[in-house]
Amino acid sequence: MRLKPVPDPPADLDALREFQRAIPLVPGDTDDCCARLRRRRDLSDRQTANDWLAFLRALDLVEETSRGFSRADAEPTPDRVREGLCEEVLLVPEALATLDAASPDDPVTAADLFAATRDRVPRHDRARDPDWEARWRDRAARLLGWLALVDLAAPVGDGSDSPEAETGYVAGDAR
Repeated sequence: MRLKPVPDPPADLDALREFQRAIPLVPGDTDDCCARLRRRRDLSDRQTANDWLAFLRALDLVEETSRGFSRADAEPTPDRVREGLCEEVLLVPEALATLDAASPDDPVTAADLFAATRDRVPRHDRARDPDWEARWRDRAARLLGWLALVDLAAPVGDGSDSPEAETGYVAGDAR
């Protein structure tokens, strides 16, 4: 089963490393790890911390043991993050296929990615959340940001300085 939560991508892998370092070396339960993440990374709420904990686990930067979660003895390298995204995060294969079909003249936006993956959103998410489309469109934007972080996607500028302009992406150099 693939992971649904996709937190905001960090500015770089050093910032991701700081999220990983917020997890204890000695295993702790979910509540302790989430509290530590919130405190050390100034996260707004427990759900955001829990999403980060799950995401770090999907990237193999956190391990789950019988005693709880602990920091993995692994660096957040581009290859490790790429592998974790591709193997563990929901809709990444579909996003990569969409990016492969894009061109600099017709890049993929978050709205495009949402449209391409809309029918793959789990039915229970659509049923329980009346605003599911906006949430999954935001998730698509975050996912594109993660893919760009590890060169699976590359932003394409539209020459606009408008804050309303949506960033477009094409397949990155690591594809």
